[in-house]
Amino acid sequence: MGVQGFQDYLEKRCPGAAIPVDLLKLGRTAGRQHHHPGPLPPPARILIDADSGLQRLYGGYQTDWVCGGEWNAMLGYLSALSQACLYQGGLELVVVFNGTLGKERWPEWARRAQGQRQTAQLIVNHVGSKATPPPRAWFLPPACLSHCVRLAMFRFRVRVVQTLEDHHQEVLSLYRDFGFCGLIAQDSEFALCNVPAYFSSHALKLSWNGKNLTTHQYLLSEAARQLGLKTQQLPYFAALLGNHILPDEDLAAFHWSLLGPEHPLASLKVRAHQLVLPPCEVVIKAVSEYVSSIKDLGNLDAVARDVFNQSQGVKPPYRNALCGPGHASLFQNLPPLPDCNDSLSGTMVYMDWSAPYDQGGSRLTNHHTSAPSGPSHSPSSSSDGDEPNDSSHHLTDKSSAWDDPASQGSGGDGSHGNGSGSNIPSLLSMATRSHMDITTPPLPQISAEVLRVAEHRHRRGLMYPEIYHILTKGEMKMAVCIEDDCNSEMPPASLLFRAARQYSYGVLFSLAETHRHLERLAMSNRGPLEVPPVIVKEWSSGKSKSALTPELVPALCFREWTCPNLRRLWLGRASEDRSRRTRAFLACLRSDCPALLNAAQVPQHLLLMCCVLRYMMQWPGGGILQRHELDAFLAQAVSNQLYEPDQLQELKVEKVDSRGVQLASLFMAGVDTALLVNDVCGQPLPWEHCCPWGFFDGKLFQTKLARASRDRLALFDMCEGQEELVSRVEKMRQAILDGINFTRPPPLPLFPSSTLPLLPPIPPSTPQPMGVPTIPFSTLMENILIRSVSPGLRSIPPQGGKLEIAGMVVGQWAGNKPLRGRGGLNMQVVSVGAGRG
Repeated sequence: MGVQGFQDYLEKRCPGAAIPVDLLKLGRTAGRQHHHPGPLPPPARILIDADSGLQRLYGGYQTDWVCGGEWNAMLGYLSALSQACLYQGGLELVVVFNGTLGKERWPEWARRAQGQRQTAQLIVNHVGSKATPPPRAWFLPPACLSHCVRLAMFRFRVRVVQTLEDHHQEVLSLYRDFGFCGLIAQDSEFALCNVPAYFSSHALKLSWNGKNLTTHQYLLSEAARQLGLKTQQLPYFAALLGNHILPDEDLAAFHWSLLGPEHPLASLKVRAHQLVLPPCEVVIKAVSEYVSSIKDLGNLDAVARDVFNQSQGVKPPYRNALCGPGHASLFQNLPPLPDCNDSLSGTMVYMDWSAPYDQGGSRLTNHHTSAPSGPSHSPSSSSDGDEPNDSSHHLTDKSSAWDDPASQGSGGDGSHGNGSGSNIPSLLSMATRSHMDITTPPLPQISAEVLRVAEHRHRRGLMYPEIYHILTKGEMKMAVCIEDDCNSEMPPASLLFRAARQYSYGVLFSLAETHRHLERLAMSNRGPLEVPPVIVKEWSSGKSKSALTPELVPALCFREWTCPNLRRLWLGRASEDRSRRTRAFLACLRSDCPALLNAAQVPQHLLLMCCVLRYMMQWPGGGILQRHELDAFLAQAVSNQLYEPDQLQELKVEKVDSRGVQLASLFMAGVDTALLVNDVCGQPLPWEHCCPWGFFDGKLFQTKLARASRDRLALFDMCEGQEELVSRVEKMRQAILDGINFTRPPPLPLFPSSTLPLLPPIPPSTPQPMGVPTIPFSTLMENILIRSVSPGLRSIPPQGGKLEIAGMVVGQWAGNKPLRGRGGLNMQVVSVGAGRG
């Protein structure tokens, strides 16, 4: 609620405030205005907020996202988008990703995560019951989507920026300070900041021929006119709608007081002894009328009295209560951004922006920037650590000079605006402001050089965003993926890959070196070994826990070998340092075996995929991946269709398998964890080998899994009848399963009848079916063995068989097709007891 609903109100309740535009046409128009002799000006830069535009960057509303991700389709869309902007419209794209921890907005994130979990359960139930893709309105970002988009931007040489502390304020600073001519986003806070040339990311559409890029442009001046507001009143309006600083529960009484007792909705103020909020559009109109009636905008005490006198028990110091981060007043009246006359033309300060951004670019990895030609090297062994500690290597955070009132006074992510509608949420059902901030032991000290390199890579999007916050704050938050809370066979992704994260925490904080140092100290002092624990707070939304309660996860170190410290991993240039990075990466994913490093068995671009699958196979108790499901993952990775986007587009999935959806989601969550581990260990795998479009496609996996489920021995068919692909799959499977000791026996195989093994005895307390006489298990197995070897029994077709007890069918199973080149199994009807035999 609060300010979050303004974006939806702007679109649906303000006619004329959202107008259709063609960005490529506007870009061409701006380019033709250059009539001066000399070189052509650089292309106009457009800033895209990936946090609110992730769905459109994925490619739109296609239903294939539920299968785990159509990464090659996404890659094709982003390629067409970047080329159309550059060559058709003369526009240069810059994408900014949200790399903040955002603890000041924790309740909003928790509510959004809880809503996504409910959506995930709806998706699982829908797929399980109807075997069809879910409705488009249930779109849930596939696991690892943000990182896949970031890697795709590197591939197409699109500039990438990652925010660090305050996402909204840093985006606005970037927009203002470096002369951007447009912002593509979907966030109420950006709209209320009166950003010139503010475009909708949700309405962004690229034509098939790549000549038109249409969207909506929002005109806040028109919306303010319809609401009866002036530009200087917008900061007051934004703050009084409700945000992360002044939440809804503190403003509810004030909002009801604005409506008055005669309002038709006044009877809903007390509903079943619960205080509720008025509808969003009603609040917007009431607050706009109140703000327009304020005579003295500088009299904050009078405004504070009107607001807080209506709230019982809320007596904040007025001045401090109306201040946001950095002690800047929410009502601070700053001059608005310069008007751009609703076009892309204007003075572009290109050199001021590109100089600090590009400075030192030749020292970065060739595959991350368009560096001059020369020998390439791993980013972890580059000269990042040798760069001078100069502010020119960072995007300057000018929060003190750019305290935009709306960006600090507004709260929430407008990408999920709930709109006005008729929903009236109860305050008692909403999360409170304060989260459970548990005190943990202090973190080990990190060297200034490592922190400087971490910030450098974080700002430029060269590193997994959570690493910097783990190093500095000891915290990370995890996204929601498609999981079935009712499925006890599959663990949640946060639990499944926790051990890999624990080892990566140990690498980040150089835990092995600390242990070795304390062991030597204890031996010299002949005292006990006392190792202080390193605890990381993991924030996630789970089935039995609130998103506002963190999991306290201890860091672990390897037992088999002593991992070098973080500085050596990141900045070491010796040849042995490269092998140590690789071994640390494999050890974190429980894949430190020679077979995976054998290029004849596992191609290098499939190493990350095989490590994730091997990790999943080692879950205690097994049961996550079965043999035919593992083959389906490997078969689609080597399929020729994987690199044919047109064929994948035409590929139809007859029935969407619910287990396949959950397996794909778990696998992509594992890929997400592997990207974290790779960056923690100094990037031993180049970024080209970390891109999911090189080894996974959700729809293709569904087709392979459906074929494998019908015939579990059809590896030849899954590999499109190519013996070479069968050989590659078998080699990778052998490497993945090398040295794995399963803690539980595999499912009972279908042996020939003469070698059928005995099953373990059933406990005596096992209930029997109604109407079936109790038969001792020994007698049951004796009858099965006797009848299986008796001659003259009728055989059944290879499609299956059934088990009869006392003439009643109590079980049946599907048969197997004969192996190619081998004899098939002779399936038989087995009867036990007095019945038909």
